[in-house]
Amino acid sequence: MDAFVAGLPANRVLAHAADASQRDACNELVRLTIERFGRLDTLVNAAGMNLVVTLDETSDQDWRACMGADLDSVFFLSRGAMSHLKKTRGSIVNVGSVSSLGGGWPHTAYCAAKATVANLTRSIACDYGRDGVRANTVCPGLTITEMTEAIMEGEALLAKAWEHIPLRHAGTPDEVVDAIYFLASDQAAFITGTTLAVDGGQTAADSGPEWGK
Repeated sequence: MDAFVAGLPANRVLAHAADASQRDACNELVRLTIERFGRLDTLVNAAGMNLVVTLDETSDQDWRACMGADLDSVFFLSRGAMSHLKKTRGSIVNVGSVSSLGGGWPHTAYCAAKATVANLTRSIACDYGRDGVRANTVCPGLTITEMTEAIMEGEALLAKAWEHIPLRHAGTPDEVVDAIYFLASDQAAFITGTTLAVDGGQTAADSGPEWGK
């Protein structure tokens, strides 16, 4: 994080390490942000973790860790930020997943958390639209990150992936950021409660075979 922050304008950045699965840490992060910048216009909830196990392989500890990182963080930060977002008629962009839009295997806890993020976002949009606060979810598909290194290095896994991704390549973090920036911007002023798939067309298909070529 230090290397990333070092390349950004000092007067526009506040770096603060926090456990986003904990309520007090989230409230402190919001407090420090307001103290530093005086206002809050957009909250992007991007904390998260993956958990590649089936239902009966998921321990209580792993379930709570996944829910904490992927779901509790969104709840705590959104609740902590809401009073400030009302003042600026701001917005929330939550980073979900294609797993927000459908189940998959073997990602029981991850799929459950990400699906709930999407519906939590819709509820926030309904409750706070009258205050001018918008809330949307970006749903990335396979994206080139440290979390997906094992997939990107496995030819067999990639071959399976391309069977379900019409564009036949993985996305980049910048492409996901572009979607987040759009939803946070005034260009999306009349968009709230939506889920935007950034997935190369993965969720456009019904997951059946490619009958013709």
